[in-house]
Amino acid sequence: MESILLPLSYLIGSVTFIMGLKMLSHPDSARKGNLVAAFGMTIAIFATIFLYKNEAGASLGNYPWIFCGLLIGTFVGTIAAKKVQMTAMPEMVSLFNGMGGACAMLISLIEYHHDPNPETGKLVVIILGMIIGTVSFAGSMVAWGKLNGRINDHTIPGAQIINFLLFGGLLFLAIMLIGGFSTSSAFFYGMLALAALYGILFVMPIGGADMPVVISLLNSFTGCAAAFGGFLYNNPVMLTGGILVGSAGTILTILMCNAMNRSLKNVLIGSFGGNKTIAGGGVSKEGGNYKEISLSDTAVLMAYAQKVMIIPGYGLAVAQAQHACHELEKVLNEKGVEVSYGIHPVAGRMPGHMNVLLAEADVPYEKLKEMEDANDEMSTTNVVMIIGANDVVNPAAKEDPASPIYGMPILEVEKADHVIVNKRSMKPGYAGIENDLFYKPKTSMLFGDAKKVLQDLVSELKNV
Repeated sequence: MESILLPLSYLIGSVTFIMGLKMLSHPDSARKGNLVAAFGMTIAIFATIFLYKNEAGASLGNYPWIFCGLLIGTFVGTIAAKKVQMTAMPEMVSLFNGMGGACAMLISLIEYHHDPNPETGKLVVIILGMIIGTVSFAGSMVAWGKLNGRINDHTIPGAQIINFLLFGGLLFLAIMLIGGFSTSSAFFYGMLALAALYGILFVMPIGGADMPVVISLLNSFTGCAAAFGGFLYNNPVMLTGGILVGSAGTILTILMCNAMNRSLKNVLIGSFGGNKTIAGGGVSKEGGNYKEISLSDTAVLMAYAQKVMIIPGYGLAVAQAQHACHELEKVLNEKGVEVSYGIHPVAGRMPGHMNVLLAEADVPYEKLKEMEDANDEMSTTNVVMIIGANDVVNPAAKEDPASPIYGMPILEVEKADHVIVNKRSMKPGYAGIENDLFYKPKTSMLFGDAKKVLQDLVSELKNV
């Protein structure tokens, strides 16, 4: 009976991972899906602790250390999750993802330390887990630093050549070890150093709108590294979890690249967003003319509109204005105005950032329009209100071949009758390029903190 319990526990864990991932595809079931997957993981963890026995029939032991680690991790994770602001969610995702990569790396290091001369198949798995886990860890730490502002974008001269050389060095050292040409542990630890350096240089020049793509790609790396750990330990639930994370991250990365009309190679090699050139072929628009609009005029314009579309961006998250935005939507609905939200695939700092932000404010999911659907409705929209978004509505992506975002599909807000842009100032967006939209005849600027502006706008609307 005892011999059946462990495989059964792993089967339950694997099934709950698949069910949880499926539930995450819709906001209404996402929370439940997270709990289902966590429940399966809990079963798998405790089944491994109490039921696993090695070939000699010995159990794991070291229970004080194991439970000490579990308690510390649970405490730190719970506190971090409860305290994190929505604006800091992307860097937390990067940080946690990096920890997953570090775990995979440590598994490979420990296994190699226990058996410096394993059979070829096992050595291949150890090396792949170590390299991919290290790249994921180092790259995620750089992404974490870039997202929270501690690390700036840096374009290193000859970075592409350096990365190719590092990759070649990794291949050479791996071939030397796997082919049996050398058994020196210096080769293994040399690969560790090269992989860490490669992860740093791989992410360092990437910025702007490509950060969500990089986050999902690094997430897939961590999943692959965890899957190799499952191979090492012959652990089905670890293997299943790693494969699910790796495949889901890869699919998401490809979908986001397709949505941006860019190849993954172009994202990684082109370091999109790292180049802080000015849109318009280098011609600054600082001397251009833009017009401001008052709160009262904005309220009148929106109150008498038939159709309003709100375009949320990172500035909405910074101001924590999602609840005020939902209140604006409800007031407009009471006046008979149809309100929807245009969501760009890379709005924010991580995949699905705006969806999560608006779901937190209980915005109905059916009101969220994907970019293609939003663009189809733009010509019949009376007022578009852009709140904290910049690069995803920048016409330079369509009009300026010299712009680093050229070719990226955008929300075509100019098709609407009126465009109102809420920003704190005229500073450029995360990609570091200026936006010609602000100087267009249909566009009016409404300056101020998003949360306060929306709250004041709701008050004005109630008096119209």
